[in-house]
Amino acid sequence: MSLATTLRGLHVPGTPLVVPNAWDAASARLIEAAGFPAVATSSNATAAVLGYDDGEYAPVGEVLTAATQIARSVAVPVTVDFERGYRLAPAELVERFLATGAVGLNLEDSEPSTGELVDPSEQADFLAAVRAAAGDALVINARIDAFVRKAGTAEEQLRTALDRATRYLAAGADCVYPIGVGDLDLIGTLVKETDGPVNVGYGQGTNSLADYSARGVARISFGPMFQRHLYGTFAGSVLPALRADRNPFAG
Repeated sequence: MSLATTLRGLHVPGTPLVVPNAWDAASARLIEAAGFPAVATSSNATAAVLGYDDGEYAPVGEVLTAATQIARSVAVPVTVDFERGYRLAPAELVERFLATGAVGLNLEDSEPSTGELVDPSEQADFLAAVRAAAGDALVINARIDAFVRKAGTAEEQLRTALDRATRYLAAGADCVYPIGVGDLDLIGTLVKETDGPVNVGYGQGTNSLADYSARGVARISFGPMFQRHLYGTFAGSVLPALRADRNPFAG
C-alpha cells in the first residue's frame, strides 16, 4: 500500500485524522514518535523557519527542499501546505512535488498577495489538472477561503463554501478545507451538505476533538499554533530569564 493510499484512507468522517502541523524534520519526528499516523506542515510555520513571511514569499525551491527534509525524516505520510501552488503549472507542480516524497498537499483558493478569492471555475480547473497529472499519487486537500476572507454575509459565505466544495470534489479533490470555521452548528451543516471528507482547523481549543468528531469531520489540523506556542514560551519566559541571570528552567 502506498503512503498516498494510507493517507487517503485516514480521512474517515466521524473518526477524523488528527494531523499536527510540523515545520521541520525535528518537529515532524516528534509528531511521529507521539504516535500520530501522519504529519502535516504549516506554510506559515515553514516560512518562519526559512526566514520569510507567509503568503508565498518563500522561494518555491526552498519550500520544496523543506518538504523533502521532512518527508525523508519520518516513515508516516506527509502532507504539505502548498499555498496557491507558487504559480507552478500543474504538470510541473506535480513533478516537483512528488520528488519531495510528500504524498499530500493543500491548495488554497484565494490569492496570497491580495486575499481575493479565485474564480471557482478557474480553481476547479486547476485542481482537475493537478489531479490528472498526479493520478492517485497525491492526496489533494482543497482549501476554501470563503470564511477566512469574509466573502459576504454569513449566509453568503456558507453558500460560497458549499458551492466550491461541490466543484472541487468533482474536480478530483480528496478532501475540502473550509478554513476559519469554528461554530459547531455551521461545521455540522458543512459536513452534512458536502459529499466528501471535510477538514477543519482546531482553532484555539474552544471546541474539543470529540466535538468535531460528533459533527462528522474527517480531518483536524492546527496550522502554526504549536510553533507559536513553543516560540512564545522561548521569547516570553526563557530569554527574559537568561537576560535577568535567572535559571530559565527553574520552577
